[in-house]
Amino acid sequence: MKEYNYLDAAFYDYYSLGVEGDVSFYLEEARKSATTVLEIGCGTGRILLPLAEAGVSVVGLDREPDMLAVLRGKLAQRSVETQRRVELVEADMRRFSLGRQFALIVIPYRAFLHLLTPKDQRQALTCIREHLSEDGRLIFNVFDPNLELLAAQLGPLGAALRKDSEFIHLETGRRVVVWFTGRIDAEQQQLHAYFIFEEMDADGRVVDKIYSPLTLRYVYRYEMRYLLELCGYKVEALYGDFQRGPYHHGGEQIWVARKG
Repeated sequence: MKEYNYLDAAFYDYYSLGVEGDVSFYLEEARKSATTVLEIGCGTGRILLPLAEAGVSVVGLDREPDMLAVLRGKLAQRSVETQRRVELVEADMRRFSLGRQFALIVIPYRAFLHLLTPKDQRQALTCIREHLSEDGRLIFNVFDPNLELLAAQLGPLGAALRKDSEFIHLETGRRVVVWFTGRIDAEQQQLHAYFIFEEMDADGRVVDKIYSPLTLRYVYRYEMRYLLELCGYKVEALYGDFQRGPYHHGGEQIWVARKG
């Protein structure tokens, strides 16, 4: 399923700002590997570009061509040395074949949650394992589901749109207001979010409107551990934040796993 068109992708960087400390964390882990890193779900390059600029060679994989188009535009503005460190691949994390293995594979910013069924998750983890070297590591993060907090943030089922944020469109100079609503499907462990981007002129009139749905499947701590073990991984660490603090409910699940 295609989740982002070009306009969605162009706005992505304005409202998807990551988790505090994640860029530094992934950069530190990439430097430890001292080899080419595979980033799955690289999107528009929020993690990939800082890695490449810091001297890390990166293969960026994403299934959305429009996200990769935005990333290619950014990359073209970087130095020739940075560009040479980057290879981009359009592919699905459930089924890809690069013909080589990596000492480090990362899936930053909850991209794993785009896998909407347990079958999808197993397929992806199995495919990723085939691309890990014998002592290779998989590092990724997902949010730890706190349903009470999520329900409070989303409001009741069918709640009206509410303002999420706003930003200035760098190309047009116009103000863009982001509206949001969503719901939880507890039976399927899915979070259904819905964004509307309204671009306003100087008089406050809406001159353009973009609709952007998003579905994620949240994963509980022990569910994720058993899934990794089922797919042939040995869990090395679980952190609760990007300062390597302990796991805590409702925070972040940052998993470090080796090929078992």
